[in-house]
Amino acid sequence: MIGVLVVDDDFMVARLHSTVVERTPGFRVVGQAHTGVQALEAVRRLRPDLVLLDIYLPDMGGLEVLRELRGGGEGRDADVDVLVITAAREMETVRGALRGGAVHYIIKPFEVPVLRERLRDYARRREELAALAAPAQQDVDRVFKAAPSRLPKGLSEETAELVRRVLTSEDDLSASACAERSGLSRVTARRYLEHFTATGEVTVSLRYGGTGRPERRYRLRRA
Repeated sequence: MIGVLVVDDDFMVARLHSTVVERTPGFRVVGQAHTGVQALEAVRRLRPDLVLLDIYLPDMGGLEVLRELRGGGEGRDADVDVLVITAAREMETVRGALRGGAVHYIIKPFEVPVLRERLRDYARRREELAALAAPAQQDVDRVFKAAPSRLPKGLSEETAELVRRVLTSEDDLSASACAERSGLSRVTARRYLEHFTATGEVTVSLRYGGTGRPERRYRLRRA
């Protein structure tokens, strides 16, 4: 069983997330925390495998908690993964979570199946890693879902991952909506979306309005 610590300042939200975890096969809730200090202490005491971490906490930011878990303090040497669940949409916050090693980033509000699927993804990756003794490069690429080729000139892996996370959290988006969610310009968001479409990572459909050209809608291809 994968032990999960749920961290959210809202007691009702923490209870909801805990219910989703408990109803996902292979997972169990080992505890809840409602402040950053409580979260760090709970990680030290309970040794969870995964933390569902909110960013907006009353005493310290979730990114600070993440840094403590990775770099020292109460969470020193904590062997724990972190899945961020937050209403924070700022690009710098998303980048901070990526730099801190978060396994995923879910934007509130979201549908319950989104969290359940992210938990399942996490469990599958743990199983794949556990099965690798002396992995070849293709094995590592599969676990990390690495692209077989580099991005075109002018595109960065960091921004590409940001766009992927936006699509994962809010599927079937236009380029304008993706730009708004990610903090990118519409032109930049469109470049990444069209690249993903060309490589087959994203599917595109047309939505027709009353007048003018149809709107292109992008959806992340599910495995």
